[in-house]
Amino acid sequence: MRYRLATLGLAPILLAQGRHVRRVTPRLPEPAGARSGAQGSGPTLRLLILGDSAAAGVGVSNQAEALSGRLVSELGSTFRVCWKLHAQTGYAVQDLVNDLLSAASERFDVALVSVGVNDVTGRTSAGDWRARLARMIELLQARYGVQFILLTSLPPMHLFPALPQPLRWYLGARAKQLDRLLGSVATGHSQCERLRLALPLSGPAIAADGFHPGAAAYAAWAHQAAAAIRTRLRRGDWPFEH
Repeated sequence: MRYRLATLGLAPILLAQGRHVRRVTPRLPEPAGARSGAQGSGPTLRLLILGDSAAAGVGVSNQAEALSGRLVSELGSTFRVCWKLHAQTGYAVQDLVNDLLSAASERFDVALVSVGVNDVTGRTSAGDWRARLARMIELLQARYGVQFILLTSLPPMHLFPALPQPLRWYLGARAKQLDRLLGSVATGHSQCERLRLALPLSGPAIAADGFHPGAAAYAAWAHQAAAAIRTRLRRGDWPFEH
């Protein structure tokens, strides 16, 4: 209740700050580089990386330095990774649902998802967020055969240096709310897990726009995701089916 009242009272300031941030923040491109391929040696692991601008690698100049390149490199020491990146700047969870419904189905073992920031800024309701996440999970399992879905936690937007106060507080509170719901959805699906990230948020770890990860943050993200995937495999919770 206090949060809602404060938001109503601050609405004119939040709207003005939001317009200002959009106007002055540099719009970084998605990096160049391959968005699919095969790398490494060992048992075949079919990997899908999907989501928003962070999944797409905005903040670095080449996919080799982005989440996809770093993660494939990490996993390639153990597996022959057949991978695909399906991500686009501006994507919210409903965009992923729409794409998964319309694209030709493929088979993957593992999916790493990064989504939520655009649901925060787009004011996706809590109910819609939960329902759309559940629908996305259902499609990944039913249409794409994914056996392990790793849902990346939302970033700590209350710490983003590009955001002024009180906009930083407001978006940070919304991000925390949606992240709690993401954790609840993940807990309700045995083949899902929330990846609780611990990323550096200063200096070269943050891109020039003050929003996106830099090379060091992508490397840390990939390392933590690879560790979670390997842990799941060691448990023997799901078999490879090729």
